[in-house]
Amino acid sequence: MRIRITHGLALMATGLLAGAFSYGAANLVPTFDAVPIDMRLDFHSELMKVNGITVQGAMVVSTLASFALAALTRGRARVLAAAAGLLTFASFLITRLGNVPINGRIKQWAATTPPADHAEILQRWELFNQARTLTAIVAFALLIFLALPATRSAAAARE
Repeated sequence: MRIRITHGLALMATGLLAGAFSYGAANLVPTFDAVPIDMRLDFHSELMKVNGITVQGAMVVSTLASFALAALTRGRARVLAAAAGLLTFASFLITRLGNVPINGRIKQWAATTPPADHAEILQRWELFNQARTLTAIVAFALLIFLALPATRSAAAARE
């Protein structure tokens, strides 16, 4: 029972994380690129005020639940859960070391003016965003894959 609850928590948190990052990559970033720079900076700054708490919370829960699942399981399940935990931890590191410092600069630019090289810096932010999105999606896929054999076994047992 502990394994199922832990796996469910890891799936939920990692799914929310992958979904949030995917939505941002597919919808917010193209919108950022389509609006005037001052609008982008203002919106980006406001979004990060609330986004930081929810996204980083999902990263922490996802990482801890995946590592807890690895500790509770053996064999292939342990490897997959640990890999998912490492990938969500990578998302956290990419965010904290890549996106967050640039977010701080964006906040300053919103209050003043962006520097001449702002396009390159924003491009770097987008590359970090793509990397953390990919790590979160792969982590989620691993946890789903881990759930599939258990689902098949349970269905076969009911037949």
